[in-house]
Amino acid sequence: MNSALWLSLDKHDWHAALASYSIVIARQGVARLPTLDAWYTDQLPRAIASRTVPHITHDELVQLTEWKMARGVWRAPNLVLVRSNAPDVVEDVTTLAFARIPHPTAPVAKIAELKGVGPATASAAVAAFAPQYYPFFDEIVAAQVTGLDAVAWTLGFYGRYATRLRERAISLGTDWTPTMVERALWSYAGGKGGRT
Repeated sequence: MNSALWLSLDKHDWHAALASYSIVIARQGVARLPTLDAWYTDQLPRAIASRTVPHITHDELVQLTEWKMARGVWRAPNLVLVRSNAPDVVEDVTTLAFARIPHPTAPVAKIAELKGVGPATASAAVAAFAPQYYPFFDEIVAAQVTGLDAVAWTLGFYGRYATRLRERAISLGTDWTPTMVERALWSYAGGKGGRT
């Protein structure tokens, strides 16, 4: 995977990549992805923040999983497992997870206790609520980050990945978050189809 953007310290390069995110989303050719992505990036964060006790509902977890799969690889058995979680359990687990912010990995670990939820899906939930601390765990993005080993879908790998994206956000300036870094790198790579 091309690491040119990761190696660049030119803020113009990073802003250009981030600005192309919605265009790259649309180019993926996945019918529901633009709608799911708009929901994930705009509506879900507002919904979580509006609650007296922040949490994610069962329906939101299912939709978040659909977003993650539409942006990456569709795994129908995982979606079945996610749907099998009891609504009250999803709310309880995500409430406990969000209370552990800003620990580097504890919120992701807690949400990953749900059926069908691994570190990537869990990171999407936490990133929706706290993008200033957590990026979504994406293989295409991780492949561009120099110094990381081959992608492993583990909490330990996520911790190293998230640390590197946090560091890059800091180097880009106070207006950048790890989530913005993740989206810029994903866009730069051309999304799930690779560089275009």
